[in-house]
Amino acid sequence: MLSCLAAACWILLLAGCAGNSVNTDSAAQQTAPAATAEARQEGAEEAEPAATAAPRIVATTVAATEIMNLLDLDLTGIPTSAKVLPERYDDVEQVGSPMSPDLEKVKSLQPSEVLSVTTLKYELEPLFRNAGINALFLDLTSLNKLEESIALLGEKYDRKEQADRGVTRYTDKIAEVEAATAGKPAPKVLILLGVPGSYLVATEHSYIGDLVRIAGGVNIVQGEEVEYLASNTEYLQQGNPDVILRAAHGMPEEVIKMFNEDFVKNDIWKHFNAVKNSRVYDLPEELFGTTANLAADQALDDLLPMLYPELTP
Repeated sequence: MLSCLAAACWILLLAGCAGNSVNTDSAAQQTAPAATAEARQEGAEEAEPAATAAPRIVATTVAATEIMNLLDLDLTGIPTSAKVLPERYDDVEQVGSPMSPDLEKVKSLQPSEVLSVTTLKYELEPLFRNAGINALFLDLTSLNKLEESIALLGEKYDRKEQADRGVTRYTDKIAEVEAATAGKPAPKVLILLGVPGSYLVATEHSYIGDLVRIAGGVNIVQGEEVEYLASNTEYLQQGNPDVILRAAHGMPEEVIKMFNEDFVKNDIWKHFNAVKNSRVYDLPEELFGTTANLAADQALDDLLPMLYPELTP
């Protein structure tokens, strides 16, 4: 196989306060009668607590933006994206793409915290640090990590009730999927992540690999520590998968065309059981991203009949 470093370079191309103060009227104080110690104590007990500064949160990825919406939290900045973002953020300032946010614009919004994802941490963390921006990188590499991120933010921003509902939504779906696949033979699965001009192989440590695991499938690539590897069709053919899943990213239409041409021109594909049995599926990008998102439950629903044709609705 090609080096893991080359694969890592490809995946990096994918993956996007002010409080109120209370002023005292000195003139009024001068004309008011002197208060007794008892009255002063009573007034102190009845005084309103100081207003807490509202968080100024900037979300730089679509997934982070959707999580904030789930938690019913306002945002000061959102990513620039072709994807449809929650309506509540229609008038919120856009700060650029997830992989290269406009740091000057982000800083001008005076954020208390900026949200990104761990798959972009290596590139973005030093940039945020040098700009004096407080950044939190959410780990969304699996469904479980998505649940943990929702719970973490819910606790941090006093949205525990909303977070608990969100996490329950996924734990219920996982239980439903496990019940539906119990006792069924585990299909062998190959996951290809296509980007313009090339494609990678997704391991069990990738988000889509995690969904396949939850659904009872077995990734033909085992024993790796990284999320993605460079492709080697001769090596992959030895695993002879029952199912091939193709995820197109970046420019989906162009990538699907690339996949189709390669599956015709490269003679080795016809020897794969998945190709022989017409069990090659293109995954919709909005459901099967490079990182977890709130559509994970729907993605599992779509995945089941691909792995188990008998479960087709």
